[in-house]
Amino acid sequence: MRSGTTLAERFARALSDEGTRDAAEPELLPGRLARAVTRVLPVDGAGLSVLIGGSRRRAPLGASDEIAGRAERLQFTVGSGPCLQAQHIRQPVFVVEDDLRRRWPAFHDLLVGQTPYRAIVALPLRNALTGMGAMDLYFRDSADVAALDVFAAITAGDLVTQQLSEAAVWSDWSAEDGPDVLHGPPAVRRAVVWQAIGRTSLALDVAEPEALAVLRAHAYATDRTVDDLAADVVSGRTDPARLDGGGAG
Repeated sequence: MRSGTTLAERFARALSDEGTRDAAEPELLPGRLARAVTRVLPVDGAGLSVLIGGSRRRAPLGASDEIAGRAERLQFTVGSGPCLQAQHIRQPVFVVEDDLRRRWPAFHDLLVGQTPYRAIVALPLRNALTGMGAMDLYFRDSADVAALDVFAAITAGDLVTQQLSEAAVWSDWSAEDGPDVLHGPPAVRRAVVWQAIGRTSLALDVAEPEALAVLRAHAYATDRTVDDLAADVVSGRTDPARLDGGGAG
């Protein structure tokens, strides 16, 4: 790395090294940005997400790799954790493994059992496009959190927001649908959950928040993610009327 190179310059180079594929497919830009973040910060994974408008629905935008993407889905499955907290309180959240175990035991068990991550730093994105964005940074070793320069991480988050905003400016989108960067593969997959909530709500004659709670409980009890279970409900492979007990569908 060249002496005196700024983080912004390193980030631009990392993003350029990811290629120009997203120029034609802006919905893939968040994943590219997440990978660039892992190249300029001492982290093992990164993910971007947003709480959409007044609905408060969490949509994953992109991740540095499949493991980071799975970490987000696990947290969404239990419905609580550092990333969700950072989005709600709009403040950075730093947690090592002991903190995860004490504050979010269900999420800790899933994270440790299904990923190599043992610590997380969750940062709210400033000036988010639509809703409240967040950048999640994952670590394999809790001791590595101390090596993270908080100001560098916040700067990286600002650079991510800048790229997302510029992509939105140069694309056509409606206020109802939002820009293309909000409709990448992870967000499309999460949208199936909202369909499954509606079907479960009707099948069990419960309100949508209760239907989501049923889906989460069933997914957790069967060692799955809500996203996977929702895909089965919408496809017809799982009958939502049989989910109330939390067992196999």
